[in-house]
Amino acid sequence: MARQLWLLRHAEAEPHGTRTDAQRRLTARGEGQARAAGLALVALGAGFDSVLFSPKVRAKQTAELAGAEWSKDQCERLQVHPPLAGGFDVSQALARLAVLPADGRLLLVGHEPDLSGVIGNLIGGRVDLKKGGLAVVRLDGSPAGPVSGELTVLLRPRELALIAGLGVVPIDGN
Repeated sequence: MARQLWLLRHAEAEPHGTRTDAQRRLTARGEGQARAAGLALVALGAGFDSVLFSPKVRAKQTAELAGAEWSKDQCERLQVHPPLAGGFDVSQALARLAVLPADGRLLLVGHEPDLSGVIGNLIGGRVDLKKGGLAVVRLDGSPAGPVSGELTVLLRPRELALIAGLGVVPIDGN
């Protein structure tokens, strides 16, 4: 089995300038996106060895609202990870993966452009991870050595809502 890196971008948040960047909260729509992501992860049968989230309010809310749909065991794995607040890169992601079992799964909840940058560096391409969107990268090799990644999942919030069984949501570019 290979390690898997799951990346969830925070859901829709208040506009810039509403509050300080670190204090921006999810909108009502963003709260729905976060819950849908949590339900979709359950429907997909996803379980994680570790779940790390940015300390910024919008990412923390996304992680906690998604986690509210999970088992108690999975909820206990939620942990704030300050480096996810900004400047998070592929070496930091690989370091967090290195402590997991050979078939471990890590979920990161954070921000752009960091998450897409991590994905791009692992797969050798460019990805646009939408607010409230989910990506999964399957990794071959040791996190301490040469690693190749394969993008196996890239879902927008509306697709997560469908997987969650919430029906069709309006198409708005996200």
